[in-house]
Amino acid sequence: MPAIDRTRRNRRPLLPPRLLSALIAIAAAMPAAAAGPDCAIGTYRLPDDGVIDVAAADAGALRWRSLDGSTGELRRDGDHWTSTAGWTGRSDGLQVRFDCAAGTAEFGERRARRIAFATQDTSFTSHDTRLVGRLVMPPGDGPVPIVVLLHGAEFSSALDSNSLQHLLPAAGVGAFVYDKRGTGASGDKYTQVFTLLADDAVAALAEARRMAGPRGVRFGFQGPSQGGWIAPLAATRTDVDFLIVSFGLAVSVADEDREAIAFQMGLKGYGPDVIARAQDIGAAATRVFASGMTDGIEELDAVRARYRGEPWYKDVYGNFTHIILGMTADDIRTKGQAYRFGTPLHYDPMPTLRAVKVPQLWALGGQDIDAPAGETVRRITALIDAGKPITLAVFPKAEHGMTEFETAADGTRVSTRFTPGYFRLLVDFARDGAAGKAYGDARITRPPPRPAG
Repeated sequence: MPAIDRTRRNRRPLLPPRLLSALIAIAAAMPAAAAGPDCAIGTYRLPDDGVIDVAAADAGALRWRSLDGSTGELRRDGDHWTSTAGWTGRSDGLQVRFDCAAGTAEFGERRARRIAFATQDTSFTSHDTRLVGRLVMPPGDGPVPIVVLLHGAEFSSALDSNSLQHLLPAAGVGAFVYDKRGTGASGDKYTQVFTLLADDAVAALAEARRMAGPRGVRFGFQGPSQGGWIAPLAATRTDVDFLIVSFGLAVSVADEDREAIAFQMGLKGYGPDVIARAQDIGAAATRVFASGMTDGIEELDAVRARYRGEPWYKDVYGNFTHIILGMTADDIRTKGQAYRFGTPLHYDPMPTLRAVKVPQLWALGGQDIDAPAGETVRRITALIDAGKPITLAVFPKAEHGMTEFETAADGTRVSTRFTPGYFRLLVDFARDGAAGKAYGDARITRPPPRPAG
């Protein structure tokens, strides 16, 4: 008999057998400790083939999202986690337990299993800048469409925060996510120069194509918010199969601010005369931003002085006007320099949209208070009428980010969920290049049928 076996055989317990047995029994009767946030993070498949993604949130909390649009925040409560609906902080009655060793989770009465994605991290270069990315593929080795996920105007890391990198692969669509320049682990400084960001997207697509190999059969861009200007530019600079714009615009950045002021003031009950005067303030602010915070400051001061005493003045906000509306002239010249991102305020996206040849999906919120959809809907509909292969889906109750909301007495919005059908629409369009029959309450305008042959 080997010496190692004799050693184990002769080893004596550190505690008397009766005491040891008692301690084991006590431990078995105690409730299991709740899983920590890092352990619980992952994407889970439910028995009915539904999907729930669990990601990190602020202050040790977790956020769950489902493909059907429901979402909530999880906070530890003893041996389980309790959920609150959307971003309301109001309990939704859901309790969640994670078994990290088994790779399972209990969402109320439903038991789910963690999905094992094929995930690869990478880095690639665009304009001599190192960008970091990640390819997330559905399980298996079969061919799949792949979406390159672009960015809005956020400063955060997309690798950390973009939930589509998990929701899409859970539904059979690959996703390539990357930190845009100046954010997360990517190099260079933050910028809003559309042409440069479009080149970065082209480089990201090339890297996704290289990494996916034969599994990648369809490739396209998804541009949310500000990415709605950048994704079409990128689509004219490389070969793609489809293009998705989520809560983006077919007007300029300057027009976005002007339309936002009108939409916001209208929601507060102001009429056309007040809205026109509020837009005078926005036009003056636009001239300041367009100059890089150097010119037009005196004109802005003059228009502010003219209207500051009006009862509606406090409600002027816009998309970027609010940033400098409360600043002094000196503050604009000094602190305002922090907002010099190279944003092309007067960029007209329409020539680019006319040049895009591949099928496009535009998913817009009818209650978008940051990027009002009215004029964009009109322009996209005109492109469809002209024969462009564009599908337009307007979700009437959704705001920016495609979330639905409750409105408090003071007009404050609190998001309750993602609008039903939105995530499924993205999946279907990436897979098929066309939308299915229905997605929640979305109003869908479809492209004209293609000629036979």
